[in-house]
Amino acid sequence: MDKEKGRGRGKGFIAEFKKFITRGNVLDMAVGVIVGGAFTSIVTSLNQDILTPILGIFGGTDFSYLTVTLGNGENAPVLNYGNFITAIINFLITALVIFCLIKGINAIGEKVKKKEAPTAAPATKKCPYCRSEVAIEATRCPHCTSYLEEAADSSVQA
Repeated sequence: MDKEKGRGRGKGFIAEFKKFITRGNVLDMAVGVIVGGAFTSIVTSLNQDILTPILGIFGGTDFSYLTVTLGNGENAPVLNYGNFITAIINFLITALVIFCLIKGINAIGEKVKKKEAPTAAPATKKCPYCRSEVAIEATRCPHCTSYLEEAADSSVQA
């Protein structure tokens, strides 16, 4: 009997896992990670193949080859701080590009939102006698039974 309960839990767990993995946001996240990996390789190539050599002209050296040897001999540890500088530049370029993309997407979204949301005419009005919400086409208030046309005429005269 315990084995049957265990199987039931296993099937429930697997079904729950399938439900989790097939939800849209999980799939979107997986696509984002894959595209992010490809984007990272593009930014790394931009930095290593284009920007670092250009910066090397002004600084006199390529960052990726900057090292400090700690100690003497063949087995002395080497700090590759040039690679670290290159990684920082990669990060800053990636962050800048993502910032610009998100800023552009948000600006486009705001323009679309402004175009999509025209100001709609009000669907209701307030009764001047009982202050209840009444349909805009109404000529008589359903709450206090006052004639709304007369109220509008008398308010214009007053």
